[in-house]
Amino acid sequence: MNATLTRRAFLKASSIVGGGFALGLPSVGLAEGVSLVGSAELNAYVQVRGDGKIIIFSGSPEMGQGIKTSLPMIVAEEMGADWDDVIVKQTPEIDTERYGQQWTGGSFTIYLNWNLMREMGASAADMFLSAAAIAMERPKSELRAIDSRVVHIHSQESRTFAELAGLAYQQPIPNKDDLVFKDREDYRILGTSVSQVDSLEIVTGIGDFGIDTQVQDMLYGSYEKCPAVGGQIVNANIDDIKKLPGITDAWIVKGNGNVKELMDGVGIVGTDTWSVFKARRALNIQWDETEASKDSWSSFVAFADGVGNTGKEVSIDNGDVDTAFSDPNNTILDSLYEYPYLTHMCLEPMNCTAHFRPGPEGKDHLEVWIPTQSGPRFQKMALDRYGLEKDQLTIHIKRMGGSFGRRTSDESAIEAIELSQRSGKPVKLTWTREDNIRYDFLRQGGFNRIRGAVDPKGKVLAIEEHAIGVESGGEPSRFNGPNPTAFPFSTMGNVRGSATNYRMDTPVGPWRAPYSNTHAFVSQAFIHELATAGNRDHVALLIEMMGKPRWLDDGNWRAMNTARAVGVIKLAAEKGGWGREMPEGKGLGFSFYFCHAAHVAELAEVSVSKSGFVTLHRVTAAVDVGPIINRSGAISQVQGSIIDGYSAMAGQKITMENGRVEQTNLDRYPVLRIDQAPEVDVHFIESDYDPTGLGEPGLPPLAPAVANAIFAATGRRVYKMPLIDEGFSV
Repeated sequence: MNATLTRRAFLKASSIVGGGFALGLPSVGLAEGVSLVGSAELNAYVQVRGDGKIIIFSGSPEMGQGIKTSLPMIVAEEMGADWDDVIVKQTPEIDTERYGQQWTGGSFTIYLNWNLMREMGASAADMFLSAAAIAMERPKSELRAIDSRVVHIHSQESRTFAELAGLAYQQPIPNKDDLVFKDREDYRILGTSVSQVDSLEIVTGIGDFGIDTQVQDMLYGSYEKCPAVGGQIVNANIDDIKKLPGITDAWIVKGNGNVKELMDGVGIVGTDTWSVFKARRALNIQWDETEASKDSWSSFVAFADGVGNTGKEVSIDNGDVDTAFSDPNNTILDSLYEYPYLTHMCLEPMNCTAHFRPGPEGKDHLEVWIPTQSGPRFQKMALDRYGLEKDQLTIHIKRMGGSFGRRTSDESAIEAIELSQRSGKPVKLTWTREDNIRYDFLRQGGFNRIRGAVDPKGKVLAIEEHAIGVESGGEPSRFNGPNPTAFPFSTMGNVRGSATNYRMDTPVGPWRAPYSNTHAFVSQAFIHELATAGNRDHVALLIEMMGKPRWLDDGNWRAMNTARAVGVIKLAAEKGGWGREMPEGKGLGFSFYFCHAAHVAELAEVSVSKSGFVTLHRVTAAVDVGPIINRSGAISQVQGSIIDGYSAMAGQKITMENGRVEQTNLDRYPVLRIDQAPEVDVHFIESDYDPTGLGEPGLPPLAPAVANAIFAATGRRVYKMPLIDEGFSV
């Protein structure tokens, strides 16, 4: 591969910008076949203005995880920029050929972009060094990019990036293989605490969230669907609704039966949000619920109570489980754990503003202002459903007021588009809080019957898990267990995992740390049961169960490394004071879990009054996700995960009867108050691996740590969430 681009290719990749230069990704189809850094997945580019300001674009949507700050920090570090000179902007369009995969989720964004962002920054630095070598008549090897300047290391002579920008753009773009990256000890930005780039706008109320969108001539929309999923509309009092104050129009809308797209309903548009919300209360709709959901949580509970140790579908069967369970010398434990459905409870309700403009010869155009985790997914939907090519779309990605996995489907956007098509106007559609819960893709509820064998010396010989999950239309949920890569399946020789599914048509979807957020509770609380039965120290048993130090799948960043696991277990135990004597009514609980490429251990300190009132005083977390990008952001993510996990564990539960969700607002679905939140002490092991994300992995270990602490304080096991279902109060 040629080390440099031709000038024709370079001009495709860069452009003079007001006396400065812009550094970007050439088109994937570039004839010369050489990109800026040898990758078609780069999702950001750099502009250096003539006044010295450095614009760094972030291609991944921001939903509170701090990625809009973290990714540009990586670029700025390798570029040698002064962070005070950096202006961060969201990429102005959805163009995966230019910016790469513009989506976020699964705590993958940092890992997937780490090397790409380093290459982007290092490429920019190299071009400035080449320019400075010419301008200063110094050897390039004696120059360094530091604080938005190029400095000669011997004489300290320097030039600013602004002074060099005009010349820098003329330099050849370096080959990826020739790039030189900083050593970690030389970092000046990475690993420090940097305020989120949008913090001031958010706290002053001018943040650019989807719900803040204002468009000229915009109408306000709302959409009523059947409270039981799958119900079909027969009739509605549309004429009465049209006569109400502030209402512009209303329609019966027939959907396609796909809960991720458009269900039957009534669409209403008007002059303000309150008017359309109020009009919905006046609706009188006749639904045909013949094919609608008949889901019943109480029936699901009764079904699970009658299920045995081994399910119909055995997917994991390693070693000799039966011998361990049949040996009379071993202690056998058998427990049933329960976890409920949960809603995402995003602070910002689902919303979208859409303007559908019919065009000549079917060349329609759609413009949307949408808070979404994936702009490219929306592009695909627009093509599949409306036949709109990319050049017929204008997509404005808005900041999300929380997501936690919720904003991965397009039903609210499609509802907005449908109302815009019918009204001929831009329509801002907003869901109510009740809509957000009733029509959510919930965290899947379920059960796990788990048993284990412990020998007379306290060694865990075998574990069997029977996951009781759900299916809809004959299709098992993708969030059902068991998962052979999850701990302790991944480290033990004698394990069996099976599944039995129960029909539940209520839609489910990813919820902060999918699968792990329930399996951690089950497996790690049960390991504590085994430790108690074997008269073993819980932390010592966890370390023993890890076996020899090894990467379970060498080189696979999503596989557990037992040495890193032991590292965080020991650190959390040390920092949290594991093993110290606790007064009556107080207890310490420990837990470890690996998910989303993160090794996390947590120690919880609780007190329980004689009346059963639980207070979570402190959580000590030890985390290994490799080098930390933004320290304050990383701490906030772990703290937020822990508090979110405790809020869910304490009192949150969604039930349904006759296909209808029974809890539809905060009066029956409590969120943790600030005076109930624990102190959270976060410690990082910055191991020498590529960094991974922190939006999710801090949550799963919380519930079992608290459950184990409650047992230490009271002698009572916690077998179900929320705690209020076990007779506790918070």
